[in-house]
Amino acid sequence: MNSSSIGRRQALRLLAGAAAAPWLLRHGRALAGLDYPFALGIASGDPAPDGFVIWTRLAQLPLYPGNEQRLPERIALNWEVAEDASFRRVVQRGQTSSLRLRGHAVHVELRGLQPGRDYWYRFIGLGEISPVGRGLTLPALGATPDSLHLAVASCAHWERGYFSAYRHMAEERPDLTLFLGDYIYEYSLTAGTPGLVRPYGAPEATELAGYRYRYALHHSDPDLQALHAAAPCIATWDDHEVQDDYSGETSKLPGVDPAAFNRRRAAAYQAFLENLPVRRVPIGANGLPQIYRQFQYGNLASLPLLDGRQYRSRQPCYAAPDFGKGHLEKAACQDLADPQRTLLGFQQERWLDQQLRNSEARWNLIAQDLLVAPLRIPGPGHAEDRYWTDNWDGFQAGRMRLLKGLHDSRAANPVILSGDYHSFWANHLHLEPENPDSPLVAAEFVGTSITSNGPSYEAVQALLPNNPQIRFYDSRPRGYLSLQLRLQQLDVQMQAISDRADPKASVSTLKRFTLENGDSTLHDA
Repeated sequence: MNSSSIGRRQALRLLAGAAAAPWLLRHGRALAGLDYPFALGIASGDPAPDGFVIWTRLAQLPLYPGNEQRLPERIALNWEVAEDASFRRVVQRGQTSSLRLRGHAVHVELRGLQPGRDYWYRFIGLGEISPVGRGLTLPALGATPDSLHLAVASCAHWERGYFSAYRHMAEERPDLTLFLGDYIYEYSLTAGTPGLVRPYGAPEATELAGYRYRYALHHSDPDLQALHAAAPCIATWDDHEVQDDYSGETSKLPGVDPAAFNRRRAAAYQAFLENLPVRRVPIGANGLPQIYRQFQYGNLASLPLLDGRQYRSRQPCYAAPDFGKGHLEKAACQDLADPQRTLLGFQQERWLDQQLRNSEARWNLIAQDLLVAPLRIPGPGHAEDRYWTDNWDGFQAGRMRLLKGLHDSRAANPVILSGDYHSFWANHLHLEPENPDSPLVAAEFVGTSITSNGPSYEAVQALLPNNPQIRFYDSRPRGYLSLQLRLQQLDVQMQAISDRADPKASVSTLKRFTLENGDSTLHDA
């Protein structure tokens, strides 16, 4: 037993008082077979004006699929929330349980806190105290906050690099972090793959244990732990939380039993909800969780968060050789413009339209997973134009409904924040998407990946003269978006890390853009 362990136990007795049983403190770790039970860190998320969610997950090292089966069925934990990081002013405390049934993940939905301020939280159990995390409550409805600082991340492939981008996000101390999909990757690279930095050490995840293992491995990363401790998060998913390029109920692979794929998808969704600080969500008509939701940052910003995978029609022109994979499809493919096809699902489309029409916020930031702006790709030898099917280009009628809704709702200052494409983009979104003379509806910012490979820089740059709606593109760096929002202006920085293979990578600003209140035109800053 080392001195730091003794110190934690003494602090526990002083702080937890009668709420912590002395027998549990003396024997808890031995009973559970744990060393330090909070090795996966802590997190907060889904803030509201009166509270937020706090999360942890008990784990036993080393990590491997199914390891949670070695822990007891139920482990008691205490939690505390304070107005200060030293916990001299504790405002709430309580007890909960870590259950094997939920992979030993713990969610506590806090209520009754004061709006628009920081709080600090921690967990106590098995003779140990967790790291301390910072949460915050949203401003009261109708309040006028001066600013909002957002950091935006997507596409963190463990095997492709270290998470130093997360460390730099944490150092910014944002108000909120947005995770826009591909928080984990379901597949594993083969040994010897160029650019393999650190292996998952497990086969592709297809069942609950495999998905839980990947989240545990990501949460073991010190830079991701630092980010979650520094700021609350809001998260949605994309495809790699389940399977690359899946679309609604359809696997990317032909001939897959639909019932088997739905079981896989349900397991993946369960693992996502277990391993991120998300509130209990309603169950939709399909029996699966409904994760699209809306956040209100006073009257400064409305932030609808969308689900761009669960309700999609299957990939367009589903036929050999591509079937359910994302692929280049000729403009003649009738599915592309079919109004019966949808990316968001018609219920979510109606929900978003209502959010926009009812919004009284100065800015409306629509957070979602996929590139919205069109990218027309001429065929070889001036052949027929082609489009990439896995993003909004594969669901063009749905995109028209989205843009028309943005235009007709008259929601103030709509801005779309996107992930997935492993590259930085700044785009103008027009009412007629490929007609720059039609009304300008919104601006779109796409963040690059945390670690995942980007598409060809040269190939896409060569397309830009024929795609004037794309105002900026760069797929070479890895990194994130940093946004500073004020009543009259949105400042966006594209933050690039020096080397994803370097755990101590530095960060620099690749490009800056500004949007002015009342004008969706992108300006270099």
